[in-house]
Amino acid sequence: MMHVFNNLVMYKQDVPQNSLQSIVPDLATSWSWSEEGTELTFPLHQGVKWHDGKPFTAADVKCTWDLLMGTGSDKLRLNPRKSWYSNIEEVVTRGDYEVTFKLKRPQPALIALLASGWSPIYPCHVPARDMRQHPIGTGPFKFVEFKPNESIKLVRNPDYWKPGRPYLDGIEYTIMREVAPADLAFFAGKFDVGSPFGVSPPRLNDFKSQAPQAICEMTAVNVPRTMLINPQVAPFDNPELRRAMNLSLDRKAFDDIVNEGTGHIGATMMPPPEGVWGMPPEMLRTLPGYDPDVEKNRVEAKKIMEKLGYGPNNHLVTKISTRNIPAWRTPAVLISSQLKEIHIDAELDVVDTTQWYPKVMRKDFTVGAVPIETGVDDPDQMFYENFVCGAARNYAGYCNAEFDKLVDEQSMQSDPEKRKKIVWQLERMLADAAIRPVIFYPVGATCRQLYVKGLTIMVNSIYNGWRFEDVWLDKQ
Repeated sequence: MMHVFNNLVMYKQDVPQNSLQSIVPDLATSWSWSEEGTELTFPLHQGVKWHDGKPFTAADVKCTWDLLMGTGSDKLRLNPRKSWYSNIEEVVTRGDYEVTFKLKRPQPALIALLASGWSPIYPCHVPARDMRQHPIGTGPFKFVEFKPNESIKLVRNPDYWKPGRPYLDGIEYTIMREVAPADLAFFAGKFDVGSPFGVSPPRLNDFKSQAPQAICEMTAVNVPRTMLINPQVAPFDNPELRRAMNLSLDRKAFDDIVNEGTGHIGATMMPPPEGVWGMPPEMLRTLPGYDPDVEKNRVEAKKIMEKLGYGPNNHLVTKISTRNIPAWRTPAVLISSQLKEIHIDAELDVVDTTQWYPKVMRKDFTVGAVPIETGVDDPDQMFYENFVCGAARNYAGYCNAEFDKLVDEQSMQSDPEKRKKIVWQLERMLADAAIRPVIFYPVGATCRQLYVKGLTIMVNSIYNGWRFEDVWLDKQ
């Protein structure tokens, strides 16, 4: 739906790597910080209209963040990004075309969160319940219809406030649950763009042979696969057991099998060169479970398990829960296989998508194979959404006052090198806690027909590069 909406600011759509340096104005004409770093002010474009013809004003910006922060009269059914904005005291307007975010403390990277595709501006006059069925934005394309399990259709906004944009007359998404029929449809020329990041390395050869005219860009995917452990359920409340599970993982094997050895091993933050904040390789190898000597790691893990009373004749029996889609099932099978090396028998518990998130929110699991859906390659998004006390997506229920204090400390830091040192300290704390160890970062290709122009594939976010206002088809 990034095509339907605008942000205050966004990541420049022709720059592959998202960073603070690639952020540009969108509905805002500019932005400025107060001297203390606690007020962020945006002058707004005038004359912008919502798709239903109503004028866009600063009130819409305020309403959007009242909704996201849970302080307004309208409510969201689920609000996983509420924790992104815990540092915002209030959003205030000055007339119809200026808005200021007042913060409790400095937070230089707030602008990175606001630039995400997950941070669009919503209309004040449309209730959230109606937006779920018929989203209304100010963006280059208007929503037409959604047929569940079939399609989504958008049409060009003839009144778009950016002159001459968009170039396309519309966008049609076809929803296909299985990859093989989708691939065949692309080969037959039925689609202009294939599933974003959806072509795995093993399938890329098929695209090269069946659709040699296509352009396929293989990039890292900033949605790391993790082993989620519930520390509130015995015996997984024992940090030594969790450490043994982490030590059992052969991360290179995951990369070799899933990525054909083309990916990068990383911890919580995406590793370089695609990632901006991840640990350098020499530091990464000092984390528990990241020593490339897997056999040595597993010897240590077995000693821990035997000390806890497990062994060849007394296995720990549990289940690995995962969502019933291929990109999730495969890592779950591999986790189960590797845990057997340290006397843990983990049966696969495959859960339908409609039941998956309610199950995880209830903490109705012992071990899970899940990704971290990283909207922005920035520590504020990663830590506040997934690991601070009480965050909606802190599925493990991890809560550490010292950790939260350091998260706030890195968030206030404007010097990127000093910030990295704190971020890497936080990464080490998470590795030691072993409540959601990262296993590997997948890679995936986005394939498009040769005539698709103006589309830049982001290398460190799957969510922020889909405005499509500059994309066109050169079929002449």
